[in-house]
Amino acid sequence: MNRTDAEAELTRLREAIDRVDDVLVKLLNQRAKYAVEIGEIKGLLALPIYAPEREKQVLQHVEDASQGPLHGTAIRRLFERIIDESRRVERESANA
Repeated sequence: MNRTDAEAELTRLREAIDRVDDVLVKLLNQRAKYAVEIGEIKGLLALPIYAPEREKQVLQHVEDASQGPLHGTAIRRLFERIIDESRRVERESANA
């Protein structure tokens, strides 16, 4: 591969990542919408926002689902942050 081809390939790959990022943002926002609904229901039922057993299930599920190249522990770290934000929106909607 010559320099011109390499530069074109780099541009192509970056554009592909941008498209994947767009999909990820849409999916994360859809996940957050479900968390809002869950928060509303938990508020009505007077249930705690933090559900440690459910969180363990989710983290184990995403670790098991990862087929690489990201290692399961990397996926776990990413989802820990996603869950933190989901818990935040749940809390906000439960208190609304």
